[in-house]
Amino acid sequence: MKTIGELAKLVRSKNAGPFVMTIDIMFADSETYELVKKTGILNRRMVSEIYQMSENQVQFFEVDNCYAFKISIPRPCFQGDIRDSDSHAGQQYAPFVDLMVPGT
Repeated sequence: MKTIGELAKLVRSKNAGPFVMTIDIMFADSETYELVKKTGILNRRMVSEIYQMSENQVQFFEVDNCYAFKISIPRPCFQGDIRDSDSHAGQQYAPFVDLMVPGT
C-alpha cells in the first residue's frame, strides 16, 4: 500500500483566517485522485477523529475539477493566542502524509 504522501502532488495546511485552518490534498491526475476518492479513506469522520472534534465542525470538499480534497476546520485556539503553537497552521497536515490508501 502507498500513502497519501506518496500519491499526492501536494499536501498542505494553512490559515483560512484567524479562527479556521484548511488542509489541501491535491493530485497530479484524475486517475490517482479517483482511486483515492473511491477508497473513501478521506472523509469527514476520519478528520473529526484526527483532530478530536465533532463531524459537524468539519467542512469536507471533493473538488473533482482540481483533483483535490479540501478540508476546513476550526483552529483549536485563535491565531496568535498564547496557546497557539502553529501560527500559520503550516504543520497541521502531517497526519495525512502517512495515511495508507487501500488498494494501492
